[in-house]
Amino acid sequence: MGTILIVAEIQNGKLREATLELVSFARQLAPALGADVKSLILGHGVTAQAEELSKKGGGEVLLADHELLASYGVDAYNRVVRAAIAKLKPDVVLLSNTPSGWDLAPRLAAGLDAAFVSDAFAIEVEQGKPVFVRRVFNGKLNARVAVTSLPVVATLQPGAVAAYVGSEAGSVTKLELSLAASDLKAKFVRIQAAEAKGIDLTKADIIVSGGRSLGSTEKFMAVIKPLADALGAAMGASRPVIDSGWLPHEHQVGSSGQTVTPKLYVAIGISGAIQHIVGMKSSNYIIAINKDADAPIFEVANLGVVG
Repeated sequence: MGTILIVAEIQNGKLREATLELVSFARQLAPALGADVKSLILGHGVTAQAEELSKKGGGEVLLADHELLASYGVDAYNRVVRAAIAKLKPDVVLLSNTPSGWDLAPRLAAGLDAAFVSDAFAIEVEQGKPVFVRRVFNGKLNARVAVTSLPVVATLQPGAVAAYVGSEAGSVTKLELSLAASDLKAKFVRIQAAEAKGIDLTKADIIVSGGRSLGSTEKFMAVIKPLADALGAAMGASRPVIDSGWLPHEHQVGSSGQTVTPKLYVAIGISGAIQHIVGMKSSNYIIAINKDADAPIFEVANLGVVG
């Protein structure tokens, strides 16, 4: 029997929601592969988080507890995850598609000479091997990536599935570490957070968002702003709008912007790349307007208008 290894993340002293989403992926995949689910948690003074994960579907949780792991550092984390992989010999290694996941996963794959898939939002199984589904061309197409050999290292899009809510009787095992500051080529210095400014979309009851297909700043403001004003709504936007400089970054909705849960979300000219959808799919009611009837945004919309 093989193993699926989840590399957990802790944020502000708590398990990230994205880690429990990895548990959902792993639990869906395990029966088809005939594999066990195991997890690795890294940090300092994180025994409670390891025990929590073991009770929430993480299976046997390897606990890597060391003062050099208190904050994310790619060199230290890479060494420890590689040690856990050498111990468990997993067929599949799952990480969240977060900043630390982007940094760590390709290093792991390169070091293992393993297959690597990034930013997947679904996993299927064909002929006993995993097939990862990811969006390409700004969400207009889905690519199905079949690995030809194992192990495979993959990052999965946060928000693509619901967090695992089951209760499983797991266990916690201390991972013996050989880690010294003198061995590391990179060290953690500090986290420097950007100063909060501008609007807070997370507090808006109604959001009207526009996409790049509106064509220009002038057209965007001519369509989106009057509707937002009429509804007493905040203005939001997809990442391409922000990248084009039509609105400041604080208006961006999505995985690299703000995650919002308004009573009403109106998406105009937004195709629905998974990075945008994960930031707004929990809205109470979603209206989508798009001329492409096959746009992914319609998969999460309560009301869709093709036009």
